[in-house]
This record gives sequence, structure tokens and C-alpha cells, in this order.
Amino acid sequence: MIIPFFSSTDKNFNLLQGDSTQLLPQFEHKFDMVFADPPYFLSNGGLSIQSGEIVSVNKGDWDKSQGLTFIHDFNRKWLSLVRDKMKEDGTIWISGTMHNIFSIGQILIELDFKILNIITWEKTNPPPNFSCRYFTHSTEQIIWARKNVKTPHFYNYELMKRLNGDKQMKDVWTLPAIAPWEKSCGKHPTQKPLSVLTRLILASTKQNAWILDPFTGSSTTGIAANLTNRRFLGIDQQLDFLEISKNRKIEIEDLKIRNIYKQKLSGFSEKTQLDQFLLNEPQIAYQSELLF
Repeated sequence: MIIPFFSSTDKNFNLLQGDSTQLLPQFEHKFDMVFADPPYFLSNGGLSIQSGEIVSVNKGDWDKSQGLTFIHDFNRKWLSLVRDKMKEDGTIWISGTMHNIFSIGQILIELDFKILNIITWEKTNPPPNFSCRYFTHSTEQIIWARKNVKTPHFYNYELMKRLNGDKQMKDVWTLPAIAPWEKSCGKHPTQKPLSVLTRLILASTKQNAWILDPFTGSSTTGIAANLTNRRFLGIDQQLDFLEISKNRKIEIEDLKIRNIYKQKLSGFSEKTQLDQFLLNEPQIAYQSELLF
């Protein structure tokens, strides 16, 4: 029997500690959407710039590469298991860079996913390239795919159009990287900004949807899910990251803080626009509880 690391009082935010590839086969729940930010395998002794200082790119043993065969096998294993936990009309978003995104794209095709888009997230405040030997890295890619080639998926086209000044939203999103206020409960080395996760959740799910993150880290996915009235399960092996995740959920249980965070999100024309959207967007009438 699986014992959750944490389950919020409203049952909308749940955390498991362990390896996703071992935990996912142990329960039968199906998810409407998955967001995955798998290891980029960049911890190779290199250097980068953060807050004006030269720092190591090493994130930990979980981010160290053991060669191309290892990377392909790793991606195939977790994607196969996640696919089994998706509803037939479910979709998945996978974040990456040139270091891992090509492997993931190839395996998605092998596993019969249908790739819908490759979003290019252009960061408004990327770290500088201090080597001056190539262009500054200022983007990440996010693949959006659905589980089945022939099963239609949900896309909130009208909402995305309204967010984009009543024009079709393109596959290039210009949004800021992580802001200091998003690190109030601690720092994760690869934390994604709430603005990015909020947009992709709004684009591809209805209210009350269940969202899975198999590499949850500090659970930006879960915080964005709860801010937009969705439900969440996150899995991670690192105890310190799970503690940050739990504290972030506890933090937004304060309605004042919750509302402040929603108003700080980038990508909206006014502070109350997200709440206005949530009042009128479609909902899933009934969703089963998460059972282990």
C-alpha cells in the first residue's frame, strides 16, 4: 500500500516520495494531463551565471548523464509508464532543451503519441552567456502531445485567443523566468515559473481535472493547478524538494496569499483577469478521488 508523503486537507494536492517508475505501476488512477520536467542530464562540471555570479551547473546525481543509451532508455521507461496513467483523451507537456528534447520527441512517436505543438518559451530575463563563444541560451521547448493519434483532445482555444488580444495564440511564448517571490518556501535548481505552468494548464484542461507531475521538484505544477481549481499528484525522490512542495501548498491555503500570487502572474492583461476566466471556463462534472 502506498502511503502519501503529504495530502492536503482539501485532497487537491498530493505528494508521493519515491521513484516514479516504481510508484506509477502500483495504482490505477487516470489523469487528464501530465506535465513532466525530466532531468536534462546537464550536470557535467560546467559553469553558468546566476544573479551575476559564476556558479556550477551541477544539480545533483539525478542530473548526471551516463551516455546516450542511458538517456533514451530512461525516457522510454518513464514515458511508457506515464502513458498508461493518462485518460484516453489526455495530453502531456514535456519541458526540455536541446540536450534532451530530441530524444523525448523520437520516443513519443515510437510510443504512438501524437505531437500537437512544440512551444518555444522565450525568457525575458535569461542568464548571460559569459563564454562569448555562441548565442545566449534564452529559450526552452515544451512539447505538447496527446495520448492517442485518433482520440480528440481538449484545447481551450477561445481562452488562449482572449489572452492574446483576440488573436490566435502562437507557439512562441514570451514570459519571464522564475521570480524571487516564487521561492518564498525554498529554492529548487530547475524550478519553472508559475506563469508558464498556469498557461499550459488553462490551455489543456477543464476545472476539477487531475494533473500528474512525475518529477515534481518544488511542485510549481501543483501550485498552478490549485490556483486554477485543478487537482494534483506529484512524485519526487528528494525529501528536501517535497518539503518545499508541501510548504508551498500550505502557503496558498491563506486566501490572501493565494490571491496575491494569482495577481502577480504574467501573461494576463489585468490583475483580476484569471479570476474572471475561472468563473466562466468549462468544468469536469465529476472526478473520482485519488486512491492508492
